Amino acid sequence: MAKQGTIGLILIISYLSVLTAGMYAKKQGRSGYEETNFLRDICGGKEKVVRLRCYVHDLRVGNENPTVYTVATASITPNSPTSFGSINVVDDLVTAEPSINSTEIGRIQGLTTSADLSVNGVALNLNIYFTAGRFNGSTISILGRNQVMNPQRELPVAGGTGAFRFARGYAYQTTYSYDTVTSYAVMEFNIYTTYNSKFNVLDNFDIDI
Repeated sequence: MAKQGTIGLILIISYLSVLTAGMYAKKQGRSGYEETNFLRDICGGKEKVVRLRCYVHDLRVGNENPTVYTVATASITPNSPTSFGSINVVDDLVTAEPSINSTEIGRIQGLTTSADLSVNGVALNLNIYFTAGRFNGSTISILGRNQVMNPQRELPVAGGTGAFRFARGYAYQTTYSYDTVTSYAVMEFNIYTTYNSKFNVLDNFDIDI
């Protein structure tokens, strides 16, 4: 009998321990429940996919107001066919149409690094910062490898801020035009990314939802 009583007492203590631990976890996990609800809201329809088409104006040194500057090189850079080791800082204009005089919707800012010894492959770390429209103040982060001589380059969308918090997707970059004399390039970006649907989309973007 004493042995059975001991076993029963152990079972009761074990049950109370599990119950107490569960109540403590629930109390301590309130923020966790809120986060779960937030993620459920995203999956439940508050997050949508949008296609944004815009144009980036790349003005290198030699233009009147360049927006790309080389800030560092490596010992190999002068003799490298791919300018390996060259690092550029970028603050390019972003417009709704190919013309540089069309509606300004933001800037694309960041770094590009020549990071391939064999071909013209550039490592990108760029942020599109919207300065107009309903996305004003939001950003999209684009990273990855850009083999610039390819007709079309696919790049990952790695995140963002504002309307693009938790953003994920991809972008296609193509060279719309390039002036070899002035080193003035216009790049077309087609960006497919998630966004928070409580933010309205820009009217002057070409958008498919």
